[in-house]
Amino acid sequence: MRHPSTTEARDNLAELINRVAYGHERVVLERRGKKVAALVSVEDLTRLEALDDADDVAAAREALAEPGETPYEVVRQRLGLAGMTESPQPPRPT
Repeated sequence: MRHPSTTEARDNLAELINRVAYGHERVVLERRGKKVAALVSVEDLTRLEALDDADDVAAAREALAEPGETPYEVVRQRLGLAGMTESPQPPRPT
């Protein structure tokens, strides 16, 4: 894995993109010796997004399973929206 500086990356961006896209390399960009960003292939990004989505689903399921949550219809009643069939429209600017 390469660790070019951001300046080097800017000067060689096309080459780095080719290495990532066609050579399946991962490139970590550094600024003043600190890692600040990464270039990854679309395949890697798709895998990362799938993992993130799975984490979000797990968190949502956990939150829904917690006791004492207020049902949606009760919230609608408290807000005075229980009889409405459409979402209220925000006021138009004058």
